[in-house]
Amino acid sequence: MSSVGQALPSKPHPRELTALHAEVCQALADPTRIAILYELADEPRNVSELADGLGMPQPAISRHLKTLRERGMVRAERAGAYTVYSLTDVRVIDALNTLRSVMASILAERGALATALAER
Repeated sequence: MSSVGQALPSKPHPRELTALHAEVCQALADPTRIAILYELADEPRNVSELADGLGMPQPAISRHLKTLRERGMVRAERAGAYTVYSLTDVRVIDALNTLRSVMASILAERGALATALAER
């Protein structure tokens, strides 16, 4: 019990936590969704602005935004005649940048290995 007399929420079961983790990773497993997240890191945008910025049709952007909304990564707010999308948590960009750093290290290691093998 907490100090105010309410029970603390139970810890998520590891299986539930890993399932949620997988859902978030699935949302990040598409290049268009990653590009949308980076676009929204600059500033909130509506579907038309995202479609123009990414050179894609609006229906495709809308489908990707739906996935990102369902995973809790973006929020939608009405602004007059438009719906404006924004990141729910900017740390998703930190996570994407960390993944890019890891990928760069992996590619550098593979490059060094390829060079070493070629020299044999």
